[in-house]
Formats: sequence, structure tokens, C-alpha cells
Amino acid sequence: MAGVSKGAAGEVLAARFLREKGYQVIGANYRTRQGEIDIIACDKTYILFVEVKSREEDARFAPREAVTAEKQRRIVAASLRYLQERPTALQPRYDVIEIITRKNRPMEVVEWDHIQGAYEVKGYASF
Repeated sequence: MAGVSKGAAGEVLAARFLREKGYQVIGANYRTRQGEIDIIACDKTYILFVEVKSREEDARFAPREAVTAEKQRRIVAASLRYLQERPTALQPRYDVIEIITRKNRPMEVVEWDHIQGAYEVKGYASF
């Protein structure tokens, strides 16, 4: 897939993965001044705000390590904006999908990890 960034490839793969697991993907690349959400998906119970991180198999650090406290804060802020615009009875959940790919082959997955409830919202009274 010439010309496809690793990040974009990871997001395509993650959306496919979520659909295969029975989630409905309802949004992607949702941007606000506060931050960006890679994928928004849902099932009967949860609305998922998913951060996708991809790395090649020889990377020094795990993809999840890039989801810092500051990154989490920005995702939560963006999710709050999303929920203000589109109220729902579903419970918010913050997931990380970690993808390890072959070197120079962003669409060839070596390993997945779907970290459900990777972090929680602290300091917000309600959604």
C-alpha cells in the first residue's frame, strides 16, 4: 500500500478489527480544539473512544507508551465535546488498540492488543 502512512494504516486495521469483534464504528478522526479521537465505536453498552497506536516490530517502545497522561486528557476533553453534541445513554469507555506491524509493511500485522478501559476519567462530575 504505497503512500499510506503507518498511522492511517493502523486506523484502518483497528476499525476492521472492531467491526469483526461486533462493534459498530460510528466515527473516525473526530477533531476539536481540545484534541482528536481516532475511532469512535459502540456496542449495546459502551461508546468507545479509541486511540490507535502502531509501531513496527523492531520499535524500542510499545505503542501504548505513546498514550501519555496529556494525550489521555486531550482525548477525554474531545470526547466530552462529542458527547455534548451527540448525547447518548451508552457508558463512555476509553480504549487503546496497539498494533505491531512488519518492518516497512504497515498493513501486515504481527500482533494486536485491544486494551479495553485503558484509562479512566478523573475529575469530571458527569458526561
